[in-house]
Amino acid sequence: MLSNGYILILIWVGMIGLLSVLLEGLVYRMEFVNGKRVRRVTPIFALLSIFPLVIWAGFRGSVGDTNAYLQGFREMPSSLSGIGTYMSSITKDYGFYFVSAIIKCIVGNKDKIYLIIIAVVQCYLMFRIYRKYSSAYVISFFLFIASTDYISWIFNGMRQFVAVTITMACFPWIIEKKYVRTVVVILIASLFHQSALLVIPFVFIAQGKAWNKKTLLFILAVIVAVLFADRFTDILDNMLADTQYQNVVSDWESWDDDGTNILRVLVYSVPAIFSLLGIKYIREADDSVINICTNMSIAASGLYVVSMFTSGIFIGRLPIYFSV
Repeated sequence: MLSNGYILILIWVGMIGLLSVLLEGLVYRMEFVNGKRVRRVTPIFALLSIFPLVIWAGFRGSVGDTNAYLQGFREMPSSLSGIGTYMSSITKDYGFYFVSAIIKCIVGNKDKIYLIIIAVVQCYLMFRIYRKYSSAYVISFFLFIASTDYISWIFNGMRQFVAVTITMACFPWIIEKKYVRTVVVILIASLFHQSALLVIPFVFIAQGKAWNKKTLLFILAVIVAVLFADRFTDILDNMLADTQYQNVVSDWESWDDDGTNILRVLVYSVPAIFSLLGIKYIREADDSVINICTNMSIAASGLYVVSMFTSGIFIGRLPIYFSV
């Protein structure tokens, strides 16, 4: 079912690409973004493009962690009066479970509707940003599908990806350097998955020109972490001691987690590599969107490199905040 559905989604990507060419006058419009008049796909076309993604997310069957999420959904109360008792039993990521319990009270035991609602939130928050800022929306859409991020995250890491898309919604404020509201929203995202807190320092690191001194210092920190991987894991273990991730280091060691596959690291490093090769053109354009995206891609590559020498299961799940 998964492979057949994935083929259909890839066909759908081809169809929206074809529609964007044949119906160019209906698909595109001119609008202002960051003070520049640019061509973007219409909101209706963007919504139409994500419709099959949302539906398949609801009817995906037993993929990845889906059964675990559905089991948790069945155990949630069906009435608002039971939410207080239910939440007292939750020990982490309270925001996700609270919102899920509210959805359960509204839709009842319709688990497919629940999955669709979560997918609607994720896809809307993410593709809203792509529609506004991507100069080639269809290519952005294709990359999200072809990279398998769609399946890896909407089907599998559902809870964390809600947090990812909430932080992604802050992108306009990051560009405008509206830090207070950005940090507030990221803190809200951390209620859905605490790993979202990692984004806060990178909101500042990503500012400025592409490949600036801050990003170079980050790369240096990555090199140090790789060279002293054993010491890095000790430091990480101490840092996580009083959090919900306090057993992360011991878990990946006991599971013989040998790190992220080098092919995945190389694939997700392509944007950073291309940006370095074309740094002259990026510097000449001096576009705030491109600068921030370039620095975020460097962050994604750096974290993936660290995960290659430590844990693919835990550290390897962090770059998604920046690779999107």
